[in-house]
Formats: sequence, C-alpha cells, structure tokens
Amino acid sequence: MYLSKILKAWSYIKYFIFLTKNWDAGIAWHVLRNEQKGERKYGINTTGADDLENLEEIGIDTTHANIYMPVSYDLLEEIFAQLPLLPNTTTQHFLDIGCGKGRALCTAAHYGFTQVTGIDFSKALIDCAGKNLALTKKQIPALDYELYNNDAFYFEILEDVDCIFLFNPFDEVIMSGVVFNILESLKNHNRAITVIYVNPMHKEAFTIAGFEEVYYKKSMQYLEVSIMQYH
Repeated sequence: MYLSKILKAWSYIKYFIFLTKNWDAGIAWHVLRNEQKGERKYGINTTGADDLENLEEIGIDTTHANIYMPVSYDLLEEIFAQLPLLPNTTTQHFLDIGCGKGRALCTAAHYGFTQVTGIDFSKALIDCAGKNLALTKKQIPALDYELYNNDAFYFEILEDVDCIFLFNPFDEVIMSGVVFNILESLKNHNRAITVIYVNPMHKEAFTIAGFEEVYYKKSMQYLEVSIMQYH
C-alpha cells in the first residue's frame, strides 16, 4: 500500500513536469488538482502522458498521432453535465476515438451511458483502458463496454453510435478519414449524432462536412471544447 502511494505520487509529479514543459505551470496546477480528486472519485488510474515512442520502436507509424494525455476531469464532467441540456441530444452509445486509458469512457458510465466503446492504436493503452473499465463495471454492473486496438482511419463507426468523443488525438489527415467514416455510417444508418471535440484543432473538418456547433467553451488555453451535431 505504501509503495503504491509513492508510485502514484511520482506519477503526479512527472505529469506536472510534463504539463509545465508543454503548456505552463498555471494549467499544470489546475489539471493536477483535478487529477487527484477525479482519480479518487471514480476509482480509476488514468493519470499520465505517453509520447508513443514504444509504438515507434515496434514499427508502428505515429506520424499523424498526438501524444496521449487524458482530458481534465473538471472539463469532462462539465461536458457530460451539459449534454442533456443541448437541443436534439438523445445519446445512448458513447464512442471514444483515441480512448487512451479509458478516462472518458469510465466517466461517461457514471453519467448514464451503459454502452461505451473505445478505440486506440496503442495496445498498451487499450490494456490500461480495459483494467479501468473493469473497475468501473464493478461500480456500475449494467455497463457494457467494448475496446478495439485499431487505427481510427480505417475504423468503421458502429451503426448505433450516437455520441463520439475526441481529445485532439491526431492530425487533419486522420481526422479527415474519421469524418468520412462517420458520414458513411450516417448514410447507412440515418440518425442524429453528437460529436464532443476537446481541444478542437481541426474542427473545420466537421463544420465543412455539415456538422453544426451547438456548444463551445474555452476556460484556459488547451481546456477548450466544441460540441457539434449532425441531423
């Protein structure tokens, strides 16, 4: 127990250093405070960043991928609290593209989603997501989850998915493929669909395709979200 606490504290320290180096100390402190509260609240272990070097070492192309890091818990909770208030939102099946260790999937379960799906091209991250979702299922037995170790560019969007989450997981090349896959799914199975895009660097890929922004908030640099809908 004592060793696990030391390792957890060290993970927070490393994460703070990473955030300070890549963003700034103010954002790092804000995120870290929410990390500690969120991990305790949901009983999962998702803190930390991954530069994906281990994938490069085994020959997987990471040219179009961004470094893995989870969305801040406070922003995530605000998003899920906001969803029922938005027009034309009747979401049931939650898909996280670039799910990492599964933070958004686990939090979604606590906000009423009983069917969640995650996709990530890192097997190590998918394995972590599986462990965290298993912990969440102990708290929420009705939870049904699936995980796919796959490339988002080639992933066919499941026909009943109606809520998609992205935390800036890749560049515009992969995003264009994801938008195409979403439109193909809608063509085959017409339905309303909601896209939650955190740190939306390539939002225009969605708006050009006909998605309408119904909610937007930016509280700090990089703590930004756009929620879009397609009908």
